[in-house]
Amino acid sequence: MSSKEIPVIHQPVPAAQQEDDEPTFSRYQGPAFLSYGFRPFFLSAALFAGLVVLIWVAVFAGRIQVEFLYPAREWHVHEMLFGYLPALIAGFLLTAMPNWTDRMPLRGAPLLSLFVLWVAGRLLVASPWFGPSTAAVIDGAFLVMLASYVWREIIAARVWDRAPIGILVSLFACANMLFHLSAVQGRPTDFPERLALSVMTMLLTIIGGRLAPTFTREFMAERNMTRLPEVFSRVDGVVIVLVLVGVISWIAQPENQWTGVLLIVSGVASLVRLLCWRGWQTWKEPLVLILHVGYLWVGLFLIAMGASILDIGFSPENAVHLLTTGAMGTMTLAVMTRASLGHTGRPRHADRLTVTIYLLINIGALLRIFAPNSATPTTLAHTMLGLSALGWGGAYLLFAFHYGPYLVRPSLDE
Repeated sequence: MSSKEIPVIHQPVPAAQQEDDEPTFSRYQGPAFLSYGFRPFFLSAALFAGLVVLIWVAVFAGRIQVEFLYPAREWHVHEMLFGYLPALIAGFLLTAMPNWTDRMPLRGAPLLSLFVLWVAGRLLVASPWFGPSTAAVIDGAFLVMLASYVWREIIAARVWDRAPIGILVSLFACANMLFHLSAVQGRPTDFPERLALSVMTMLLTIIGGRLAPTFTREFMAERNMTRLPEVFSRVDGVVIVLVLVGVISWIAQPENQWTGVLLIVSGVASLVRLLCWRGWQTWKEPLVLILHVGYLWVGLFLIAMGASILDIGFSPENAVHLLTTGAMGTMTLAVMTRASLGHTGRPRHADRLTVTIYLLINIGALLRIFAPNSATPTTLAHTMLGLSALGWGGAYLLFAFHYGPYLVRPSLDE
């Protein structure tokens, strides 16, 4: 596995030095599927996301009747925020931490145990048979265990610059537990939902905002282009602070007018940051360009959410989907495709099926965002939501079909 695939978050490292500094691990003798975290979690998250979205649309349209642990809307929200997303976060972090810490990756039986815990959570939340308390404990344990792993590696390797990642994963675990607690007591789950969405916004701002310029710089350097983008500048630091202030205000006071202003300011600043990376120069390689598209969705979400608070032509529900279907969907598939190629010894180039994945996820997101509000279902709403689910869910299912064989077989360079 090349350390160039998941770069250091705070300091850019030259390519030659990255090769010299690549951690050396003892040879793994077990199944390839359990050799690194990205393999089981990327594949399972893709299958889960594709199927769950299709099930939700069928339930919403009244085509099927299913009894979940929680009401259908809460089940849908929970499984999107705390089901498929944690699996993708786990796949990324379990693969990134060995490069960041120079320590052994989680593999074999320990990785299988964590994966089984995630699967158990999905089954328990989908079924009312075992009760909310059991489901909350089992499902909540997954993110707690993941956060514990991240902190163990940070402390053992003394890589304190990774502490913000540990804090965000810990907050995400708390949001999941708060969601279960609110749902069990029959109270609104809006606060843990905002907390989770805010954590994801910060993760995309920090990690996505590092991956895009890093790989853009690498792409441009390989082609002898000039004016390479900075991996981290003063602009990046200011934008991260602005987004942090904006989402904290949104968590605490979601209807305050100043919250809307702060979110719009942070969104505009994010778009300025994006322009500094000159992503349009990577149009010949969709594997790089898609990272910029994913970050574009982040800035648009912040602006749209701020506008909805100020009652400027955008509903909160559609604004949220700019983040969930647009930013999260696009950025996660951008990372999944690149990591699955690079870490299995394959050329880092987007083939036609990969480009199709990128098109489907963005078309699905656009259809969902402009669909009529689901509070007033109409034939048009059902049609647009159905097409959105086919596009968005189809992108993940196509990933599983195309990249699944790469993830279950040994790497080409082993």
